[in-house]
Amino acid sequence: MTDPEFMDLAEQLLAAVEASCDRINDESDADLDNQRVGGMVTLAFPNGSQIVVNLQKPLHEVWLAAQSGGYHYRFADGQWRDTKGGAEFFAQLSRDASAQAGQALVFS
Repeated sequence: MTDPEFMDLAEQLLAAVEASCDRINDESDADLDNQRVGGMVTLAFPNGSQIVVNLQKPLHEVWLAAQSGGYHYRFADGQWRDTKGGAEFFAQLSRDASAQAGQALVFS
């Protein structure tokens, strides 16, 4: 994968995270706050916890940091997959966000 290809795919991922936050806030009382600074999106929850998603451009990876731990994702076969466990990015983000929000949240 070239650097421009990575950046296009990674930007789509970050935009999808932001759009999911907006949709979740419209459809529930989760009250998520999301802020984007460059290649990083921070999700803040009412209980003070956070999830951070950021781009690791030199590695062509997206990293997710949550209370459950840190995960590294690479794009393969049309999905962002964890480099260790193989979990899909949005499935893991949904699990972590649900745990930190105390209610079921679905990111896509």
